[in-house]
Amino acid sequence: MPKMKTNRAAAKRFKRTGTGKLVRARANKSHILTKKSRKRKRMLRQGTVVDAVRMKALERMLPYL
Repeated sequence: MPKMKTNRAAAKRFKRTGTGKLVRARANKSHILTKKSRKRKRMLRQGTVVDAVRMKALERMLPYL
């Protein structure tokens, strides 16, 4: 059986935690930042765990992560 290929776009966007969950960056941090509060922009810097609904699809995209 041939090796499975990793989806390279997904590999650049997600990291695995020590407990096996996937972490992603938050959206809405790239432009139109002047109207967003300082607190909101600070919160957007932190990553967040991927929800359970998308985990199955991501596991398929990232077989070796």
